[in-house]
Amino acid sequence: MQRALAYAAQHQLRLAERLGFGIHGIIHVAENKCRGGKTAVKTHREGKPYFREIAAYERLREAAVLKLIGFNVPQLIRADDELFVIEMTIVTRPFVLDFAGAYLGQPPDFPEAVWREWEAEKREQFDVHWPTVQRVLGALEELDIHMVDVSPSNIAFGN
Repeated sequence: MQRALAYAAQHQLRLAERLGFGIHGIIHVAENKCRGGKTAVKTHREGKPYFREIAAYERLREAAVLKLIGFNVPQLIRADDELFVIEMTIVTRPFVLDFAGAYLGQPPDFPEAVWREWEAEKREQFDVHWPTVQRVLGALEELDIHMVDVSPSNIAFGN
């Protein structure tokens, strides 16, 4: 939290409610004190997931990706490599987010049995939406982003 507050102070932001949290970090709504407007500020616990996520967002920005097959993708605003903080736009459902567990360049080298178990778990989690999730993952793979931390909280469908 101290790193998030330090980042907010540097950029004239006020941290508001928590948007989410997970194994890699915590996300807050940030309000710009000068210009108004809200963004999302994600503070990572460690450097490795932070740098993976930054690399994924930079790749998405280079490809000018705002949406993937109709799913909104947050846009990178800025980041701080010392504080491990990413500031991005806030997106509404349907969305794809949280690239801290993504692999760039090639998917992880998991044994086939691990992949089968992973897919079975994802099929159960997403139920009838699994084919659409596969299309989202395929669109990411075309950008050489291999997302393995897949859940209904980071690939979320509309209400």
